[in-house]
Amino acid sequence: MMLGGEARLAGVMGWPVAHSRSPRLHGYWLQQHGIDGAYLPLAVHPENLPDALGALPVLGFAGCNLTIPHKEATLDLVGEVTPLAARIGAINTVTVKADGTLLGDNTDAYGFMENLRAEAPEFDPADGPAVVLGSGGAARAVCAGLIAAGIKDIILLNRTQERAEKLAADMGAEVRIQPWSGRDAALNDAALLVNTTSLGMSGQPALELDLSQLPSDAVVSDLVYSPLRTALLGAAGARGNRTVGGLGMLLHQARPGFAAWFGVDPDVTPELHQIVAGG
Repeated sequence: MMLGGEARLAGVMGWPVAHSRSPRLHGYWLQQHGIDGAYLPLAVHPENLPDALGALPVLGFAGCNLTIPHKEATLDLVGEVTPLAARIGAINTVTVKADGTLLGDNTDAYGFMENLRAEAPEFDPADGPAVVLGSGGAARAVCAGLIAAGIKDIILLNRTQERAEKLAADMGAEVRIQPWSGRDAALNDAALLVNTTSLGMSGQPALELDLSQLPSDAVVSDLVYSPLRTALLGAAGARGNRTVGGLGMLLHQARPGFAAWFGVDPDVTPELHQIVAGG
């Protein structure tokens, strides 16, 4: 569509950024709703991040998303940080406020929970413990989202014990640590299993996990979306578990930013899944 003189602008900052599927995602919504606006890939070297963020209000941008390696560094570069972003320790969405200051938020927890509700509506946080593999930024978002939803018991397993201990200390009593070597046994009685690591991603080592002790009614979620159906999801689906892929989290986490920048709360549809998956 043609841009007018009052087009609203947003984008995604990263280094590199060419791999990002966000421009395809937001571009679809802009076209779908006939919005005069654009969402741009913004390749920003880490040393230029302060200047790039400061330029957003000057250039008339409504805001931006942040991807690797800028999510943590931005915490110290915006005027205001939401409590959730502070708890997670990362920002993925920046909005330019009416006074020109920057608000930093993290919508990954929202994206994870919305995707979980959409793909596994029968899941109830009160059903039992959740087993979370990994302790990076994605794990922090998943734990924060689950705790906000009312879950009381999260079993955290990570290859590096020190990082797991830090996450558990930051999140609170709902999170307890078990050693990575005990990941198979940890699945006993689990209502939810979430892989937040890169294991199983295209080009990465496989996730070695025996699901035999996982209850058949447990939900299995893998945040990896390349491939769309990971070996973990394939194995879980073959034994009858409900599975939740990672692409939906990417789509749902984008909704709050789009609503803030362009004034429309967009829908996540099967067509959108297909379009972004092909990107």
